[in-house]
Amino acid sequence: MLTVARLSIAEARVLIEGAVKKSDEMGIPMCIAVCDESGHLITFDRMDGGKISSISIAVDKAFTAATARKPTHVYNQLCQSGQPTFGIHITNGGHFSIIGGGMPVTVNGEIVGGIGISSGTAGEDVQVAEAALEYFHAETGLKA
Repeated sequence: MLTVARLSIAEARVLIEGAVKKSDEMGIPMCIAVCDESGHLITFDRMDGGKISSISIAVDKAFTAATARKPTHVYNQLCQSGQPTFGIHITNGGHFSIIGGGMPVTVNGEIVGGIGISSGTAGEDVQVAEAALEYFHAETGLKA
């Protein structure tokens, strides 16, 4: 029997709060998705002005970060022609994202979910995701 660590809805909302705080600071309204360790959506928030096209992108980034257990921008570098994971972006029904802005959520060294941010540039999305994780750990007292 396996015991699985998973984000609660309350913890997922803390991640959303951290992302919104950083997004407001940057002046970029974002789409923010948080999923569990299996890539299933827990909660989603589209800030006023967040791009409609970014809704599914944020969800896919959260899915990829949780299930592949790496930040999505890592796969962008590995998905070039001739690289070992070339073509991975078309797997999982096209939901595997190689665009920066998806980060795994880790608690006590274990992946418990993923967060996906979209509406800015890939670099801006990464900044917001990183800030959300920092906020999450500071607010919950849980260690990465």
